[in-house]
Amino acid sequence: MSTAPRVDIDPTSFWADPYPMLAKMRKEAPIAFVPQLGSTLLTSRDDISISEKQIDVFSSHQPAGLMNRLMGHNMMRKDGEAHQVERRAMFPTVSPKTVKAHWTAVFQAHADRIIDAIAPGRIDLMRDFALPFSGECLKSITGLTNIGFADMDAWSQGMIEGIANYGGDPAVEARCHAATSGIDAAIDDILPVMRKNPDQSILGVLLASGMAMDSVRANVKLAISGGQNEPRKAIAGTVWALLTHPGQRDLVRRGGVTWLAAFEEYARWISPIGMSPRRIAKPWSIRDVSFETDERVFLMFGSANRDEKHFERADEFDIRRDTSKSVAFGAGPHFCAGAWASRAMIADVALPTLFARAGHIEIAEDEPVRIGGWAFRGLQNLPVQWLQ
Repeated sequence: MSTAPRVDIDPTSFWADPYPMLAKMRKEAPIAFVPQLGSTLLTSRDDISISEKQIDVFSSHQPAGLMNRLMGHNMMRKDGEAHQVERRAMFPTVSPKTVKAHWTAVFQAHADRIIDAIAPGRIDLMRDFALPFSGECLKSITGLTNIGFADMDAWSQGMIEGIANYGGDPAVEARCHAATSGIDAAIDDILPVMRKNPDQSILGVLLASGMAMDSVRANVKLAISGGQNEPRKAIAGTVWALLTHPGQRDLVRRGGVTWLAAFEEYARWISPIGMSPRRIAKPWSIRDVSFETDERVFLMFGSANRDEKHFERADEFDIRRDTSKSVAFGAGPHFCAGAWASRAMIADVALPTLFARAGHIEIAEDEPVRIGGWAFRGLQNLPVQWLQ
């Protein structure tokens, strides 16, 4: 265990809103051991930005980690050349060029079709648009077009909960196993078609690269775990943020600020990925805190993105701010490989299409908006009145 000062948290309160406790840690103990999480947390943006690049110390390779055990050994849990080999294999699918030339039109078609089916009135924008849109886009980009978007969403949620199951709840682990089994079955079902007619999907390019099948499966599961949960929460969350800040909504609709700036600010303000775990690979010290080999450390991206040293009025949503210091997509060699696809889905397609197609949209008053999580954070629902 590190020599960092011990800071106790209430897990329930931390899940409901981690930001007050994270602000206290940044001020009083920016490196702190939290016994309720069994880990040492790094909460300052500077410490996180530097440490994420030191892969010889803060290693993503975690043989005993939850992700490896539950989802397989994917590129997110590899360092150096082992990571780069698999990242390069996936790049033809998620490169900026491919996203612009191919996927953006696919995403637009999904958005138009789903919005066409929305009847005016009281809807849940999370359930009725963000979830199916994210799921349909992910079906296309992974190559698993033989399933429904609801399966994609359930599998993503099952894995997300499983790899954040630091309390060891057996029911949560069982749901994660069910999710990964479902994905394996879907891959097995579509493999003959994909081998005969490879396409630009993740499954298609990984198979064409000659990657070992266990790694193909692990990396498809990785894409699903983050590619569904985070975009649907970011879509609903950015819409909610703009609706509750009408001046900023009007500014972006007039073209004074881009949709991308609105999305990037939301991802800073309420980071969908709030934490990334690391394993200490060798004895190390930061200032007066020493770490032991194989100790677990959490890089708290959500805290870094509200660090007062880098963001004025950090707790406020402001689409006019400079978000260049945000680490919402990571800050080192593990920078999110799907970042360009996410930006296209959300900023180029979902947000402008929603606000263009809705004659009027406002938060419904009959149900509260629910938000939660600290490792993965976002809206649980978004009740709105939708008029065309």
